[in-house]
Amino acid sequence: MSVLTTENEQFMINGEPIQIISGAIHYFRVVPEYWKDRLLKLKACGFNTVETYVPWNFHEPKPGEFQFEGQADIVKFIETAAEIGLYVIIRPSPYICAEWEFGGLPSWLLKDQGMRLRCYHAPFLKRVDEYYDVLLPKFKPLLCTNGGPIIAMQIENEYGSYGNDTKYLEYLRDGMVSRGMDVLLFTSDGPTDFMFQGGMIPGVLETANFGSRPEESFAKLEEYQPNAPKMCMEFWNGWFDHWGEEHHTRNADDVADVLDRMLGMNASVNFYMFHGGTNFGFFNGANHGKGYEPTITSYDYDVLIDESGTPTDKFFKVREVISKYVNLEPLNLPEPIKKKAYEEVHLTQQKRLFDGLPQLSSPISKTCPETMEEIGQDYGFILYTTHVSGPRPETKLNLQDVHDRALIYLDGEFKGVIERWNEDTEILLSIPDGGATLSILVENMGRINYGPKLKDYKGITEGVRLGAQFLYHWTIHSLPLNDLTGLTFDTDYEVYSEVPAFYKGTLHINEVSDTFINTEGWTKGVAYINGFNLGRYWEIGPQKTLYVPAPLLKEGENEIILFELHGTKNRVVTFSDQPKLS
Repeated sequence: MSVLTTENEQFMINGEPIQIISGAIHYFRVVPEYWKDRLLKLKACGFNTVETYVPWNFHEPKPGEFQFEGQADIVKFIETAAEIGLYVIIRPSPYICAEWEFGGLPSWLLKDQGMRLRCYHAPFLKRVDEYYDVLLPKFKPLLCTNGGPIIAMQIENEYGSYGNDTKYLEYLRDGMVSRGMDVLLFTSDGPTDFMFQGGMIPGVLETANFGSRPEESFAKLEEYQPNAPKMCMEFWNGWFDHWGEEHHTRNADDVADVLDRMLGMNASVNFYMFHGGTNFGFFNGANHGKGYEPTITSYDYDVLIDESGTPTDKFFKVREVISKYVNLEPLNLPEPIKKKAYEEVHLTQQKRLFDGLPQLSSPISKTCPETMEEIGQDYGFILYTTHVSGPRPETKLNLQDVHDRALIYLDGEFKGVIERWNEDTEILLSIPDGGATLSILVENMGRINYGPKLKDYKGITEGVRLGAQFLYHWTIHSLPLNDLTGLTFDTDYEVYSEVPAFYKGTLHINEVSDTFINTEGWTKGVAYINGFNLGRYWEIGPQKTLYVPAPLLKEGENEIILFELHGTKNRVVTFSDQPKLS
């Protein structure tokens, strides 16, 4: 057994000192067929450990319904790491942040209007216990104390930046211990006084998260935890992107210098990230700083291995630094995964959303426009429809308040967009004699994953007013768009300007390779290939392509569907062998 312990300022495995050099790879952001490739590259770079979060919402999409197969097969991921000869650090805390939808918390928690998150609140803890009763036993045979590769486990994530309920942290610690998690337990926080004060509890190792100034950060950690190993649990060597921002990059020499200084201090480190991967489907999160900021589909992160698995300049610069402290074998990388630019595809079939509603959703009648969580929906879109009596003169429409982006239609005619970050947008409606049908299509663009606004309901959260008057009695269509197989398509070449529609075409392939769908020329929507939701695209960038791993394709015919919200002038998608992220 290789059991990790601490002895004064040193990590020890079986009585021998070890400097942990770890990198984050999230199994849930990488197709399973590529797990081994990414892990082999981690080891080839000189790392001895892989770290991963465990997102609760990925494993328990509905209360009491668990999934641990395919991309959710965390046991297989850990076993693959062990086969390669890597140690494993796992972070299965209820909340993970990770720029992941709702910080990994399942949206169905919010169906309980009184739910309190990340604190000693009995209904929340009951749900955590039910999840842990299923999840943690899967890890037990994989713990280093049982001969497995898992050497450490996190009890909560950056809790000190959120709260100070140490009773809650102790409950999580005790719950892990009582379920047989007898490996080193740790927490991780930013290196500030209030974060350490809120995030530390007895018997649990504290680690620090930062991207620079390691001397300063470790000095602050030592103030609160003297005579203990120093570890940066998140070395931010890159960064993530929001829609409408520039693509973030960081100089490789700067990253190498900070790493060199950490290793020179005998500190251990976990690169966040080593390989970022992709926020497939609707799993991107969002931040709320000056306003609501949704994260893009790509989680490339500008790190050592790019989104499609290619080593970057940082990979080689970091390996060079590690070689100063570790005797490395000659570099031996797996064969590069082939990338290909396929022929363009004309999307010749279509179906307007409003025409396809009966095939996608059953209507629900409600007095008020309820949220996704209230009707049991997790992700996607939600459509609210009501009849407004008339006549009425031109009056401002008020959504109170919308999460996150609403398209407004009156008798099927597009009237404009109201966005969460721009709710003062003025949309004036004139209602004719006999009244009119008001439809509001709301997109959930990702629940907030960090900070005090974590409790993030989706849809219209309060009500709709025309002028001062609230509108009641709504027909609601839940549109998670997780299964489009029932949708029938028409064949013609009409483009619906400002009307949401599904566009379908076929990609013919002789040789399956990685590729990138280029969505330039389209406005905003979601892309599917062979029924798999690749994620969102949006013309405001920075992301202009969507990564398509080869395992999602097949020789012969491949079905491509774009759900486009605003229309396009050219119903064509192209494929490139390189990403375009800025």
